Amino acid sequence: MTPNLGNWMTKYGAFLIVMGVVGYLSNPEKAATALLSGGTFGSLSIAWGAFLRRGREWARWGALATVGLLTCVFTWRATVGWLAVSAGQSEKLVAAVLITAMGLASIAMLVAMAASSRSTRPA
Repeated sequence: MTPNLGNWMTKYGAFLIVMGVVGYLSNPEKAATALLSGGTFGSLSIAWGAFLRRGREWARWGALATVGLLTCVFTWRATVGWLAVSAGQSEKLVAAVLITAMGLASIAMLVAMAASSRSTRPA
């Protein structure tokens, strides 16, 4: 099941990169960090996916740490973003939506990793 998880990690990484580019394009003057973080963590996730597709079980732990950390960061940043939007800062809406989408994708990856972990345990 590791190769399938590797494919999911690769798609997740590509999604992070796309979201980083969209975030940057939505506000090039203030969103350079979106491009940098999306590119960095997207590339790292793609690398974890490549290792998992090659059957490197140790990569599961790196992928889990990466996705777990990102889930925490996206939850925090989405909360801050939505609080700003609710306080009347409508310019934060696009960022809040993008960060929420990345957070939901991260939660979905954690679920996929848990399901993959259960299916690879010996009976």
